[in-house]
Amino acid sequence: MPAKEYRNNRVIENRELIEHHVKEILRLIGEDVDREGLLDTPARVTRMYEEIFAGYDADPREILGVTFDEKHEELVIIKDIVYYSQCEHHMAPFFGKIHVGYIPSGKIAGLSKFARLVEAITRRLQVQERITSEIADIMDEVLKPHGCMVVVEGEHLCMCSRGVKKPGSKTVSSAVRGLFRTDAAARSEFLALIKE
Repeated sequence: MPAKEYRNNRVIENRELIEHHVKEILRLIGEDVDREGLLDTPARVTRMYEEIFAGYDADPREILGVTFDEKHEELVIIKDIVYYSQCEHHMAPFFGKIHVGYIPSGKIAGLSKFARLVEAITRRLQVQERITSEIADIMDEVLKPHGCMVVVEGEHLCMCSRGVKKPGSKTVSSAVRGLFRTDAAARSEFLALIKE
């Protein structure tokens, strides 16, 4: 069974209006909207929005909601989950890797569910700090683990290609829940394992 592919249904429903506005933006920035290279741009941008903003039509809690009873109560890490998102301040892309870890308390989720959770949360207008907290909060709420930890690495084009223009710089954010807040050894183990 193929993985469910989310699309933003509001974009689909408002296709003509979005295309009109994209064409108007192109005109307002000084482009010739009738030149060959731009004729299909409004439609392409709208189709892209269906995909890159698909997170609005996904329920992250539902994605992680299918769990399995399992006695394993040791650290589980899914690392290097690649993500792409859009900064809500400039609508510029940012991207990177997300590492999640948790210590189950009787419930585990399928490993692919964590990648889908990342997709559901990152495919919206976002800020990196919110992504980090939302993933940790949903894992904590749905799985009820002894603890969970999330580390997000991001390269933000709003900082690399405009403004201060510092390409290659990365932003790292983390969120800890449960025993990771008080157990320095558990935090250190997680951080050491994601660096390997």
